Amino acid sequence: MGSSNITIFGALIAGFLSFLSPCVLPLIPSYITYITGLSFNDLQAEHPSHKVRQQTIIHSLCFIAGFTSVFVLLGASATFIGSFLQSHMTLLQKVGGALIFIFGIHVTGIFDIGMLLGEKRLTLHRKPAGFLGSFVVGVAFSAGWTPCIGPILASILMVAATESTIYRGVSLLLAYSIGLAVPFFLSSLALHQFLVLFTRFKKYIRIFEIITGVFLMVVGILIFTNNLSLFSRYATIWFGGE
Repeated sequence: MGSSNITIFGALIAGFLSFLSPCVLPLIPSYITYITGLSFNDLQAEHPSHKVRQQTIIHSLCFIAGFTSVFVLLGASATFIGSFLQSHMTLLQKVGGALIFIFGIHVTGIFDIGMLLGEKRLTLHRKPAGFLGSFVVGVAFSAGWTPCIGPILASILMVAATESTIYRGVSLLLAYSIGLAVPFFLSSLALHQFLVLFTRFKKYIRIFEIITGVFLMVVGILIFTNNLSLFSRYATIWFGGE
């Protein structure tokens, strides 16, 4: 397994950890009812009707397409800007690695970074009509900058800035989006089961915050020391590669 595959796998995991963050996970039912326009009772039915399920699927996919398009464009932009800094790539890696490590400390709660504490996000008080409206809400969601998802997304963008091609930057942010999108989509299809699982899981959210913070700290150290390829080496061992 090559190092490029490992960084994409790391971005996928980062997306999933973003989904589990206290800024996203508790709000999933609200997002789903908002984008679909369906009642909470309709959505949480153990066996929803075909019409409810169809509407939920289409609106959820439009919402996912909205935030994915923005994340992918951000990834391409980060790599494009990074390409102009190739002559200073060592400095870029040092600064990026240090910032990712600091973000990790913030997420673990060891200490708080003031600029990351307040939410800065686009709020839509009234959802635009139709499936296009769900796409617009997805775009608005991607503009969210919260204490939880912000450091994770910023870290992935910093990794994208060190990539050699725009394709690599796009791949990283696409993987991040998939990591966030898949559990969201599954939750929208089975909101009843999601609520049951969330009730059991919510007491462990703080643990996953710490895991996320440690994950970012490790990635920051590896980027700072130019040893991100170590992921590839250990993954080869873990997955029984040659």
